[in-house]
Amino acid sequence: QVQLVESGGGLVQPGGSLRLSCAASGFIFSAYHMRWYRQAPGKERELVAHISNTGGSTNYADSVKGRFTISRDNRKSTVSLQMNSLKPEDTAVYYCNAVFFIDSKYNYWGQGTQVTVSS
Repeated sequence: QVQLVESGGGLVQPGGSLRLSCAASGFIFSAYHMRWYRQAPGKERELVAHISNTGGSTNYADSVKGRFTISRDNRKSTVSLQMNSLKPEDTAVYYCNAVFFIDSKYNYWGQGTQVTVSS
């Protein structure tokens, strides 16, 4: 059974930091690119960060470049998103996504974790 379980969300003040984690099980983690998406109320889901299946390549949305860092541990089947210098506009539900590196039609989603940036 495939599972992606996010954790680490919460309430933080502007300028603060949070680290999201996603624990994967039920599939060959090292064969999947991993992504973090987010969806704010009334907005479409947007891709925040991507890391290749080997961890050798990363990409970020312009809005988070220089503030967020995605990383993965293929031995532990986990992917993380370190978020620094958080802004109110970063408030959203953050989702972990796994995409098979050969065929993107095979992909899985976590249930999401809420991040709220507010004073």
